[in-house]
Amino acid sequence: MCGIVAYIGGKEAFPILIIGLKRLEYRGYDSAGVALLNGDVNLYKCKGRVVDLENHIGEKNTKGSVGIGHTRWATHGEPNDANAHPHAIDNNELSIIHNGIIENYLTLKKELEKRGHVFKSDTDTEVLIHLIQDVKDSEKVDLEEAVRIALTQVVGAYAIVILSKNDPDTLVVAKKSSPLVIGIGENEFYIASDATPIVEYTRNVVYLEDGDIAVVPRHGELKIKNFKNKEVIPYVQELEFQLEELEKGGYPHFMLKEIYEQPRSIRDSMRGRASISRGTVQLGGITDFEQKFMKAKRIIIVGCGTSWHGGLVGEYLFEELARIPVEVEYASEFRYRNPVINEDDIVIAISQSGETADTLAAIKLAKAKGATILGICNVVGSSIARETHGGSYTHAGPEIGVASTKAFTAQVTILTLMAMEIGKMRGHIPKARFNQLLTEIKGIPKKVEEVLKTNDVIEEIAEVFKDASNFLYLGRGLNFPVALEGALKLKEISYIHAEGYPAAEMKHGPIALIDAEMPVVVIATKMGNYEKTVSNIQEVKARGGKLIALVTKGDKIVSEMADYVIEIPEVDEMFIPMVSVVPLQLLSYHIALKRGCNVDQPRNLAKSVTVE
Repeated sequence: MCGIVAYIGGKEAFPILIIGLKRLEYRGYDSAGVALLNGDVNLYKCKGRVVDLENHIGEKNTKGSVGIGHTRWATHGEPNDANAHPHAIDNNELSIIHNGIIENYLTLKKELEKRGHVFKSDTDTEVLIHLIQDVKDSEKVDLEEAVRIALTQVVGAYAIVILSKNDPDTLVVAKKSSPLVIGIGENEFYIASDATPIVEYTRNVVYLEDGDIAVVPRHGELKIKNFKNKEVIPYVQELEFQLEELEKGGYPHFMLKEIYEQPRSIRDSMRGRASISRGTVQLGGITDFEQKFMKAKRIIIVGCGTSWHGGLVGEYLFEELARIPVEVEYASEFRYRNPVINEDDIVIAISQSGETADTLAAIKLAKAKGATILGICNVVGSSIARETHGGSYTHAGPEIGVASTKAFTAQVTILTLMAMEIGKMRGHIPKARFNQLLTEIKGIPKKVEEVLKTNDVIEEIAEVFKDASNFLYLGRGLNFPVALEGALKLKEISYIHAEGYPAAEMKHGPIALIDAEMPVVVIATKMGNYEKTVSNIQEVKARGGKLIALVTKGDKIVSEMADYVIEIPEVDEMFIPMVSVVPLQLLSYHIALKRGCNVDQPRNLAKSVTVE
């Protein structure tokens, strides 16, 4: 949530900031702004997207080789010009950009007002820069020390970059529970909330840890200290993804591109891990913790949104293949309970970004209680990757569309491989069945390619239902989480109210909603409970519901009952979610597009949820 980008070096900063903000806009797009230092500080900001900021600046002075930029997802204060970042104080002597939430900002604000501070916005960020200035003046310390002292009084999450008019050769940055990365160039530095604005200029980066405060110079070496004023040696990593992965590649939207990338992202998530010739699955997150899994009495999976749905798929897989009891928890609720966690529990945390605040808090809670924590995430060097004991990256590549697609199927791929390997390890999968599953999962990318060929049929169905007000999604077994995910996608990008249910639960309440105006999407693929799903479909038809059926290719029974049919290839029941979710992603995409919605940047949402 919120995008941060900053530059200090020998180049003109403004073009770097604008390009960076456009790449980060998926993190927030309520307002945007930049501050550029060239003797004086020129600060420009406005409500709206980055293109609105460009129009607002027009021909104004954008000179300067030091600058900070921000694109906002509103937390404190509505989206408007005053609440946009950067925020400045004392004739722009200090300017700040901030990602996160200062939880005790009201207490701090009241105290600062008593000392004569006047505020121009409703944001917690402006309170923070006033606090830093107040400490700097009262304690007679330099900016770095003022930041360190001020942050000891702050409760909450933040990634901040501060520009000082009186020190044109330095930026001061700090981080806690919100991501911040520093790119190292030739006599220059790039700072951002993730690596997407940096990869074009350098592949060498330092990910700040919680409690780090860095002084980023125009010339010289990066210096990092922690809150205890102890020096930290920067750990330089190399970025793995390519610049072209951040472009649309000829597709009209990132979401459509990422839907079509799923054969590759599923294949990449298996590459080097699943081998038919050796008859093995090798995941570092399993191999390093083999004894833990052998003794585990319970697995707890935590996640939010789409990642929670992935966890629900994992529950079916682990219990079926590995015979380990599984609980799937919303990370946002788990962190506020007093859950019973034992030292022989394994907690699997799932997050696309690896920065989800609720999931990170759940990890820390479980870790403090002695559980083994494994992560599944998509971003190398992310907070979850660093906070967990081990785990596996999904290798889906950057996901820019706010509504997650390829990340979901990549997460499910990793969970499936994990369940297979643990099941074999614990002796619950015979060798012949394991080899059969291995052969089948290696063929999933081709089956997803086959599903993508139904795009035209799905677009025609979208045209029929684009003006619907409500949707119901039904599925059984492994298709129940897919029904939830399909409904979520439709809600996120088309703003149509949609609910997912286990098909058998329909008669316990939701059936009251079904009439001739209610589209009902039923995932009725050939699996163990197919006949039961057919019975549920008959209940829908008896009440006049408009039935959109997702069926296995060649199905006759459901196809004759449905108003509209989408076919998918036959697939082993264990792997159905990786295939059945794809048509629902396409259906959401086309309905949203026909309704004139912004499919890549839906209202009120942001990609990486780094605040509560």
